[in-house]
Amino acid sequence: MTFVSQPTSTSDARPNVADVLIVGGGAAGLSAGLVLGRARRTVLIIDGGQPRNAPAEGVHGYLTRDGIPPAELVARGRAEVEHYGGVIRDGQVVDTRRDPDGLFVATLDDGSEVLGRRLLIATGLVDVLPDIPGLAPLWGKDVLHCPYCHGWEVRDRRIGVLATSPMSFHQAWMFRQWSADLTFFLDDVFEPSDEQWEQLAARGIRVVRGPVAEVTLNDDGRMSGVTLADGTAFSLDALAVGSRVEARIAPFAPLGVVPTDHPTGMGTFIAVDEAGATGIPGVWAIGNVSELRTQVSTAVAAGNFTAAQINADLIAADTAEAVAAYRARATAD
Repeated sequence: MTFVSQPTSTSDARPNVADVLIVGGGAAGLSAGLVLGRARRTVLIIDGGQPRNAPAEGVHGYLTRDGIPPAELVARGRAEVEHYGGVIRDGQVVDTRRDPDGLFVATLDDGSEVLGRRLLIATGLVDVLPDIPGLAPLWGKDVLHCPYCHGWEVRDRRIGVLATSPMSFHQAWMFRQWSADLTFFLDDVFEPSDEQWEQLAARGIRVVRGPVAEVTLNDDGRMSGVTLADGTAFSLDALAVGSRVEARIAPFAPLGVVPTDHPTGMGTFIAVDEAGATGIPGVWAIGNVSELRTQVSTAVAAGNFTAAQINADLIAADTAEAVAAYRARATAD
């Protein structure tokens, strides 16, 4: 691939160097690529092809795109980025560094290297699920986590909530909005306070003690319920589970990018400021990797906003370079 500096850039043409190297081709990364392409920046997106929402049947709560399959949303986004000159390459980034010129160098799993003046991390999260037989295969289908993403699809059905942390009470409290047939499985990992017991009782939420041993399926491969370690079975149509999430950031450790524990205990993320900057010069982060609770629509918004901040940063750098060159010419004359 060859990049040629856009005519608005004051920098010398540097083939094979993108203005912005984006790692992650989901909603956040593609949104940033679209805005940067329209700003006449050269953009290279490296996409590992492991979107967090791949198991879901549709993206919900996204105005004008409600219910669109995740793969279709990505395909449309890719086409729009490419329309404005963006380059998208499939592959995994396995290492990063800065070269002597201050450029970011990313090494891919095939051994090749790509370069960028700025680096935007949009790699998302990995969900770490409870080790319960039958649970993982239903993730994103009958095993859910977000009521705003999936609540409507299971409204008025038999919903269970599996406790994985103290935050699970909030999950049970929320899912009650979508169904009155709600069972909260404490799974020996959470004990409600007196106030929480009262709230659960007042809302008619059943509470079950004891560890959950298995998620059971019907003949169609969909959830039929859960079974406790003592053999007690409960019929369910859906199970809400708060997974622990881990930011996908290992390849960026050489640059000083480190995981931060989220104050809720939900997992790890990259700490950024309100503009998406990490505090490491030239490195930005957006989407779930920097905000655990981001949904697709807000990931798109974050990509749009942070792309503008990166472009402004590049404009400042281009201007400083132009001024230096101007002064040099004036001195020579």
